This record gives sequence, C-alpha cells and structure tokens, in this order.
Amino acid sequence: MTLPAIGLLIVFHYVPLLGNVIAFQDYSPYVGIADSPWVGMSNFQWLLLDDGFWDATLNTLSITAFQLVFYFPVPIALAILLDSVVRPRLRVFIQGIVYMPHFFSWVLVVTLFQQMFGGAGLLSQILRDHGHSGFDIMTDPDTFILLVTAETVWKDAGWGAIVFLAALAAIDQNLYEAAAVDGASRWRRMWHVTLPGLRPVIVLLLILRLGEALNVGFEQFFLQRDAVGRDAAEVLDTFVYWRTPLTGEWSYGAAAGLVKGVAGLILIVIANKVAHRFGEQGIYKRS
Repeated sequence: MTLPAIGLLIVFHYVPLLGNVIAFQDYSPYVGIADSPWVGMSNFQWLLLDDGFWDATLNTLSITAFQLVFYFPVPIALAILLDSVVRPRLRVFIQGIVYMPHFFSWVLVVTLFQQMFGGAGLLSQILRDHGHSGFDIMTDPDTFILLVTAETVWKDAGWGAIVFLAALAAIDQNLYEAAAVDGASRWRRMWHVTLPGLRPVIVLLLILRLGEALNVGFEQFFLQRDAVGRDAAEVLDTFVYWRTPLTGEWSYGAAAGLVKGVAGLILIVIANKVAHRFGEQGIYKRS
C-alpha cells in the first residue's frame, strides 16, 4: 500500500536532488548537464558576495523569527480552546470555519486582505465616512511583516491546530480527574497536564519549523512584492526566482537553493540536539 507514495517521493524528491550538480557548473539547458563546463565553487563565491542574497536572507530570517513568536503559539492556543468546547456540534462547526481558509489560494487571501485593509478597502472607507483619514496597510513596507504574519495566521492557524488536537486527544483523561480531585483549577490543569502532554509535539514541530527557517514561502511574497517594494518583501524564494528563470542563471539559483537546504539541515540537527538536552525525543532518538 505504501509503494505508490514511496514511488512519488523518490521521483519528485530524491531524483531531482541529482540536479544539484549544476550548482558546480556553468549550466546551459541547450547543452545539458553532461556537456556544461565545471566551475567548482565559483557560483557559491558569487552568491556569498551578492548583497541581494544577504538582504533576502535577512528578510527571511526576520520573518521566520517574528512568526515563531507571534504565529507558532496560535495553533496551540486554538487547539486548547477548541478542545474546551463541550458541545460536539458547536466544536465541529467552529473547526469547519477555522479550517476553511487553509484551502484558499494565496491569490484569494491577498485579495481579501486588500479589500479589507487596502487604501480603497472597507475599513478605510468606513473611517473616511466618519471624517477620519484612511490608511493603506497593503503598500506600507514598515508594517509588511505584520501583514504577512496576519495573513498566515488567518489562513493556516486552524489547519495547524489539527496536530495539537490529536495530541490533546491522546492525553489520559484520568490525569485531569486526579488534578481536579486535588483541587487544581482549570488554569492549573492546563499548565500541569495539558501543556506537558503537548510538549513532545510542540518540540517536534518547532524543530521542523527551524529546519524551514529559510523557507517562508513564495507565492505570498511574490504577489505583494511590487506593492511594498523589494527591500521589504524579497525573501530567498523570490530571490531565486528573479535570479534564475528570468535571467537564465540556472547554476546561480541552484547554488542558492543548495545553501538553503544545507542551512536547514544544520538547523534541524542543532535543534534536535538541544531537544535531547532537555529530555525530549525530537525527530529522531539519541544514538
């Protein structure tokens, strides 16, 4: 039963890894990999000397750090709130509402935010109707990091809560009953039973998120890059796009992608080591 999934994984994930060899070549699609000249580490040297690459890296890391603080805890809190809803029908109804935005495309999400918070959006029109000046968050580079985080929360927080809801269902209910018998309040039960029960899942997802620290997405930033400017919205994924398909510098883009992958692997290994130091299993057991 797993053979089709394994086959797809091999064909679309592992076989393309062989194409990373062009990062060490002056690759041309007209002559192919076999006949493209070997240049060694030259592409990586140019990459590390490119100010645009470092600007995109700084933006990417800033957005990742900001979302770790202001987005990562949101699915956890949402899962705890949903788990506290006693009536099953009401819980299913709320879950359906918060899950739905995950299936919207980023084009639709950005459009909805534009209609709400843009210069001609609903909120600006309401303010003008009441004698106040409007605002345009969608084109303000100073608040762009807040904007993309709000969009991410609205779109994916509900979907991200599914994993934590499953972890909550696995917590032994006898622990809550014993805590209640001992006189623990609702908040104390959450602090001493719920959060410790969620800790292994939280650590695992945090490690995986750190491994994707240099991968904050493409479409969301590509759609809003022109509105707020390159300095605010250029991340590594859009940097690779503008420097690879549009200019034909395939080897340069492959070098940037390889650097992203290696950096992500290093971050995962470091985060997993830290998890082991705190007594957690992480994504793999300590050898």
